[in-house]
Amino acid sequence: MLNLASLLEDSAGRWPTRDALVCDDTRLTYAEVDAATNRIANLLVEAGIRPGDRIALSCINIPQFPIIYYGILKAGAVVVPMNVLLKAREIAYHLTDSSAKAYFCFEGGPGLPLGEEGKAGFDKAPECTHFFPVATALDSFLDTVLAGTSATFESVPVSATDTAVILYTSGTTGTPKGAELTHANMMLNALTCHRIFGTVADEVHLIALPLFHSFGQSIQLNSGFGAGATLVLLPRFTPAAALAAMERERVTFFAGVPTMYWGLVGADTDTVDVKAIAGKLRMAVSGGAALPVEIHEQVLRVYGVEIREGYGLSETSPIATFNHPGRPVKPGSIGEPVWGVRVKLVDKDWREVPDGEAGEIAVRGHNVMKGYLDRPEATEQVIRDGWFRTGDIATRDSDGYYFVVDRAKDMIVRGGFNVYPRELEEVILTHPAVSLVAVVGVPHPSHGEEVKAFVIKKPGAELTEDELVAWCRENMAGYKYPRIVEFRGEFPMTSTGKILKRELR
Repeated sequence: MLNLASLLEDSAGRWPTRDALVCDDTRLTYAEVDAATNRIANLLVEAGIRPGDRIALSCINIPQFPIIYYGILKAGAVVVPMNVLLKAREIAYHLTDSSAKAYFCFEGGPGLPLGEEGKAGFDKAPECTHFFPVATALDSFLDTVLAGTSATFESVPVSATDTAVILYTSGTTGTPKGAELTHANMMLNALTCHRIFGTVADEVHLIALPLFHSFGQSIQLNSGFGAGATLVLLPRFTPAAALAAMERERVTFFAGVPTMYWGLVGADTDTVDVKAIAGKLRMAVSGGAALPVEIHEQVLRVYGVEIREGYGLSETSPIATFNHPGRPVKPGSIGEPVWGVRVKLVDKDWREVPDGEAGEIAVRGHNVMKGYLDRPEATEQVIRDGWFRTGDIATRDSDGYYFVVDRAKDMIVRGGFNVYPRELEEVILTHPAVSLVAVVGVPHPSHGEEVKAFVIKKPGAELTEDELVAWCRENMAGYKYPRIVEFRGEFPMTSTGKILKRELR
């Protein structure tokens, strides 16, 4: 038996009175969380859910998410977490594609009509037979949906190779596909996090990353519960809310995507004690997208913590590489492979490329998914002999550190030359008037593609398109620099904080 829910059960047995979850004024001990998950498991069994059935979950970062998540696992069922920004048509697709038998849906609130969209999507998925509304107030959820259920439950035995979670890809390159992650995938990824993070007693995580995404789910939820940490949930990330929670709860561990760190370095810190925050913050982790070196340096100056960047995808549970403690941090690098994982760089024919040359990252190890749900052909395209092709282009230096150049699909081909947007973004961010930048390729009649930069200026900064183009010309090769610049007040982003370059294009 290797049920992922044992991460919670073990900690509840060892530290029953320790705070497990904190969200605004709500504080729950490990014993209370474990009892609530047992009630979810009993609810599902009473509803006729059998081991292996898929159960969908749409919920923001509130205590109900981990309670439902582990309750599903205890029942021997499979969790299908879904992005809370999906609309009814998309929800129906996910429910149907995963063959979900039940759906827990957060009721939503101002600006997030998830309850209405969720119910409409559920109604379009006839094979999904149970709809459980998730109230914003925990007490209301416990007293309605879980009324009369028992707080004791013996977790259903499952095999290490049984599917625990199905994570749907973003669908940026086509129809979203469900990556099947086993109990062994998720468990070993959580335990690997313990190994590389060096988790200490009385660890306090601030979870600003959405829990429906693999980053927050493995790196903080599963890893944190396995270590007996206190998890502080942030329902919606804003720099002000994050800093206030860091100070109030004495946070020691923060994980985020680059745009979150960008927000923290540009935040108004007049209402918080930055020194107190920096004094408690033991580790800062970045992933999900390439971290610009300039932002790394700004965080170090303001908060006194060196960001350790890692790399992974939903299909790798997710963590595959990391800038390990005890080893030098190389800003701009995603580090080295984690324990039990191998990485290599390959060309289009799966041949390994030598150090210094760019190639596609391929990963093999305990973290690689079982495959895409009901899509054997799609699985065969990306997995060969246990190696998973990620779609990311990188180089490796003589010390074995990997550096992501760009997504293969984001590479720009201008006049026959390969241009990697990330390289240009790193340079443009050093301009004193630039706060954030995203570089994309746009169609051009003779060059095939032209380089365009979308730019957010720093508050009060004055900069024209001609001035920035001229500056780029001086600092980049002739075939690289952007000929087109567009200034924006904000960028379209995913719910995880990644810049949506497809929308900019």
